[in-house]
Amino acid sequence: MKISAHAESHVVELDDGSQWQIFPGDLATTLSWKPETDLHLEPSGDRVSSHALVNAADQSRVRVIKAGETWSDGEVKKMLQGT
Repeated sequence: MKISAHAESHVVELDDGSQWQIFPGDLATTLSWKPETDLHLEPSGDRVSSHALVNAADQSRVRVIKAGETWSDGEVKKMLQGT
């Protein structure tokens, strides 16, 4: 899948029309993404995200949830603090 829109730093729209919110702690990873970046969506076993977007070129991953869903504040704080 390719990126069709990434106007907001925390939301990415893919060429299949799906929209995903990027985990706050993973935003820096997306800075190198370009419209031609090939991404794969995978289910995640993570406590805070339902899925992961994986960059096919370098295998970097970001945790995501569907746009419109909300992150669990407690889990986000724990993950960002590294606990």
